[in-house]
Amino acid sequence: MTHQHRIVVVGGGAGGLELATRLGKKLGKRNKAHITLVDAVLTHVWKPLFHEVAAGSLDANSNEINFRAHARSHHYEFQLGRMTTVDRTSKEVVLAPIRDGDDEVVPERRVPYDTLVIAVGSTANDFGTPGAQEHCLFLDSLSQARRFHNLMLNAFLRKNHMARENGNGKLHITIIGAGATGVELAAELRLASRELPVYGMTNLKPTDISISLVEAADRILPALPERLSGAATRELQKLKVEVVTGQPVKEVLHDGIILRDDSRLDSEMTIWAAGIKAPAFLSELDGLETNRTHQLMVRQTLQTTVDPDIFAFGDCAACPQPGTDRPVPPRAQAAHQQANTLYHTLANRLEGKPEVEFSYRDYGSLINFSRYTTVGNLMGNLSGRSMMIEGKVARLFYLSLYRMHQVALHGVIRTGVIWVMDRISRAMHPRLKLH
Repeated sequence: MTHQHRIVVVGGGAGGLELATRLGKKLGKRNKAHITLVDAVLTHVWKPLFHEVAAGSLDANSNEINFRAHARSHHYEFQLGRMTTVDRTSKEVVLAPIRDGDDEVVPERRVPYDTLVIAVGSTANDFGTPGAQEHCLFLDSLSQARRFHNLMLNAFLRKNHMARENGNGKLHITIIGAGATGVELAAELRLASRELPVYGMTNLKPTDISISLVEAADRILPALPERLSGAATRELQKLKVEVVTGQPVKEVLHDGIILRDDSRLDSEMTIWAAGIKAPAFLSELDGLETNRTHQLMVRQTLQTTVDPDIFAFGDCAACPQPGTDRPVPPRAQAAHQQANTLYHTLANRLEGKPEVEFSYRDYGSLINFSRYTTVGNLMGNLSGRSMMIEGKVARLFYLSLYRMHQVALHGVIRTGVIWVMDRISRAMHPRLKLH
């Protein structure tokens, strides 16, 4: 008697969780395959929301999905653990021991697979900049976002006290990297600087909080259309955010940064949001091919170039785009589309049908400036033309992206219930998370 086909998905980010959910409902529920999701943490929060968690605009506790509970409801198994390597000969994923301080809770384990999908996302790329690791804050994980939030509240509290004692409450915050995360974080921090005085920090004025956004390219949002970049720059100027472009960071200090021209910006809180790379351990996965930023090289079918039984997608994979020498961009919409393609491919595999080739469609980009406004362009290469939108219409499209992610995980009815609960929670709680 043959064993049930085992599909292991490593990485519970947006793409990995969506894929495991759909496979569980399609294959796991009908006992056509055994689906396992592996992740190093117990809960999922949509990564594009991390900057809102950091600034306090979003309470992560009310937006977390517990993997164990979700797995039970959607017919897949969850394994807590961090993948260290893959044994391709025995077709097993090796998970590191789980520890509580110095105590080993669970020893090293091996999870067998017939088909393996790697979707472990990305981490910040500091490009070897001196002082970055020592003095910068990062937003790669929910724990880092929460740490940033606590440090921000303490910094505001300290400056509020100093303003009362000696009239000097100046706080300098610098964000390195003006991609979507950096731009949106700047807006969220400006909102925080204006909201906190309402909740008791009356000695601290919004003008005491200076926010600088530093970008090495000659404009912010360099990967997006120039018109969108220009609109975003104007919105940041309205929010009194200092925009510095064409200046790579030469060194990060504990109280400032040094730019390429040797000029200095004071900074008591410095956030690195410039560039990403795949986790370094991917370059040591039993001979799988990677590029210089540790991304797994995959074919258009999302199969790794070395092993057809191992797939990779999302930020950790370098997938070719036909007609261009650039790989698929590391964006949330790309991971969502790739998860959909892989869902069909893996279902086909069980029936002896061929893999589906992935074709990326750019539906445009949206940049959210907290509660102030949203700007973006829609359609992208779907029609060959793009349309600029802003204001309430753009905000509606932006909010719909997260709701679409929730629908993929919970279905329409449950997402509707979550939306109602969110509205009630927003009416009952402060506009900013204060602890």
